[in-house]
Amino acid sequence: MLRSRTRLSIGDHTLKILALTMAVLVLTLMIFIAWQMIAASKLSIAKFGWSFITSKIWDPNLKEQFGALPFIYGTLVTSLLALILAVPTGLGLAIFLNEMAPSSIKTVVSFLAELLAAIPSVVYGLWGIFVLAPWLQNTAEPLLNHMFGSLPLFQGPPLGVGLLAGGLILAIMILPTIAAISRDVMAAVPNTQREAALALGATRWEMIRTAVISHAKSGIVGSIMLGLGRALGETMAVTMVIGNSSYIHTSFFALANTLASVIANEFTEATYPLYRSSLVEIGLILFGISLIFNTLARLLVWSVSRNTKGGHVV
Repeated sequence: MLRSRTRLSIGDHTLKILALTMAVLVLTLMIFIAWQMIAASKLSIAKFGWSFITSKIWDPNLKEQFGALPFIYGTLVTSLLALILAVPTGLGLAIFLNEMAPSSIKTVVSFLAELLAAIPSVVYGLWGIFVLAPWLQNTAEPLLNHMFGSLPLFQGPPLGVGLLAGGLILAIMILPTIAAISRDVMAAVPNTQREAALALGATRWEMIRTAVISHAKSGIVGSIMLGLGRALGETMAVTMVIGNSSYIHTSFFALANTLASVIANEFTEATYPLYRSSLVEIGLILFGISLIFNTLARLLVWSVSRNTKGGHVV
């Protein structure tokens, strides 16, 4: 018995050391990546300073002047469009699967939703070029211009590619993330809360709104922020449909660029050190933004998991 306890103690101690080592390695890797990017972008940081973030000029050929504001703008606009479209759809899907769908339908729909997350981004990009962009150019954008043409957001020629196409592609890509995490968080809500709400005379929608969504709101926000984190960093699909323009336009129909797409498009063309350093600094900005949003999302999801255990409030 003593020998068995000794072996168990050694095994626990070894596992603890290995787990701690892996955690330290991950943290070290993140610090190393950040340090390398800072070192590689020192030339750009030294020359432009904070004006790199606020400048609208990106001219690597004539003026050798670099500013990231058009790409920050394109990243934020496409990500915001993606959230506007994906959040209601993802939450509706999560509510349907968790609260309303029969078991047979739930299995099929869940599989199809998860399958969207497994599709490579380049496939989304090809679909965007050959299917989505022509539909936007010939149908959706002329209709939006006809209905809301007085607004600057829906003015300009219908090009098919641009901010709107990028936002739609991102919405489809982040939909599985929002739906899956929201569903898991809602499933963690104790059934006693649902039964209590129904016993007090609440309708099904009132029960979902007051007992389920209210209890799971931190986790739902976390799922949205995780989706936002993916939208901010998505590269290939957006690059193929956004049009790749280094200017700021108010219209959703206009061509644009994101932080990720400009790196993908121009890194092989960076023929001198300042150009390469500026592109690395754009990567550093994207790295920081993604790290912040993903950290906040994980903390929100963790706060829900900490307060629920086995379907009961701890």
